Amino acid sequence: MDYSLLYLLGTIFVCLCVPLLIFLVGRKRHGQRYEGLPQGKLGLPVVGESLEYLSLGKQGKPEKFVWDRMQKYSREVFKTSLLKEKMVVFCGAPGNKFLFSNENKLVISWWPSTITRIFKTMEGSLQLRGVLYEFLKIEPLRKYIPVIDYMAKQHLKEKWCNKGQVLAFEELKNFTFEVVCRLFLSVEKPETVATLLKHFNCIIEGFFALPIDLPGTTLNRAIKASKTLQTWFSAIIKQRRMELTQKGEAAARDILSHMIVMTDTEGLFVDDMDIATKLVGLFVGSHESTSTTITFILKYLAENLHVYEKVFQEQQEIAKSKREGEPLNWEDIQKMRYSWNVACETMRLRPPVGGTFREAITDFTYAGFTIPKGWKIHWNAYTTHKDPKYFSNPNEFDPSRFEDGAPPFTFVPFGGGPRICPGREFARLVILIFLHNVVNKFRWEKLAPFERITCVSAPTPEEGFPICLKPHVNTIVH
Repeated sequence: MDYSLLYLLGTIFVCLCVPLLIFLVGRKRHGQRYEGLPQGKLGLPVVGESLEYLSLGKQGKPEKFVWDRMQKYSREVFKTSLLKEKMVVFCGAPGNKFLFSNENKLVISWWPSTITRIFKTMEGSLQLRGVLYEFLKIEPLRKYIPVIDYMAKQHLKEKWCNKGQVLAFEELKNFTFEVVCRLFLSVEKPETVATLLKHFNCIIEGFFALPIDLPGTTLNRAIKASKTLQTWFSAIIKQRRMELTQKGEAAARDILSHMIVMTDTEGLFVDDMDIATKLVGLFVGSHESTSTTITFILKYLAENLHVYEKVFQEQQEIAKSKREGEPLNWEDIQKMRYSWNVACETMRLRPPVGGTFREAITDFTYAGFTIPKGWKIHWNAYTTHKDPKYFSNPNEFDPSRFEDGAPPFTFVPFGGGPRICPGREFARLVILIFLHNVVNKFRWEKLAPFERITCVSAPTPEEGFPICLKPHVNTIVH
């Protein structure tokens, strides 16, 4: 008997059948393990439903992705596949409450691969996050109100006055970035600010780019820009450490100084590269969302003249109470109640950040469905911001709806829970101070009334939101 032939046949059988058996058993176990998943579909292999998600964003209809699926599958939770990951989208105020309340218990923060490749690490140390919260609280920020007020006045004087028309979105990105550079790093040289902004714009473009890191690609440029900024920040950090050593508290003038002197539980200073990485992320979050919100405030004021008049009257009352050359102060900010309602309504309709991501760190159930460990989770502001259950006539611009505040966990432009945006008070100050100055100087009209708005990483007017400026005559402007 030819045993070699039998051996060969047996080998072929094993090679063909064993993998098939493993696949079948695995599929059975997979099905048992993930029984009770939320309804929904995973879309195409690899890309999932990412193409539709990004396409709707580019069309300016980011809410359509979640609302179509909420109506088809569930108003509580549905499954999908985005950014090459199996994902569950939590919807409504209960979904927001559940996620924000279970941070580091059932879920942790998660970022798409493009963002983690750009930043290497998004978390930084817990000590640094604590510094950000402390520095960006309203009490420490109060002393910067006159500085921001002065910068707003100078910006309008140099870039808007006697111009006739401006590309508001571009100018506002420049302004908010100048403020961030001044307050966070004490950097004021225009050429340095312009160079930094160029690198940051490359980074932002790479957030939702194709995950291809080859020379010339958007992601590759973003990674290079991030490395350049981290190197630049590291040099600034070394220089500032020397200043702090020589001059002590006299040199502690901005958020960078506070981050440098912070020590961990063992009394050791935080690593320079950790600080540099955190600064890059902080810059992106601080100036991009703030400039976007101010731009859309100007858009809605141009479209709703009765709202503009109310804001104008409120800001004129504050201007009349000031002496010539007297800067704004905290008490003035507190008087801008209607103006802040306008800002909130703007962020409801056009949230500067549509949502963020989490990862399940254990199996758990929600709304009767199983959420498996390792699956990614997305919360999206549009599941509540445009829900008539929470906001009547949700597509109408109506700042009065915020007079009594919004229902809990429904208005989430800054997120919520332990990971709520630490820069929300900083953004509020910059928004209101700029609004005070621009409204007291100008009226304006849109020059591109049918301008397309895209929403990929943030709402963006494709033409830069060009406006025609009409200076006031005989108004109080200090």
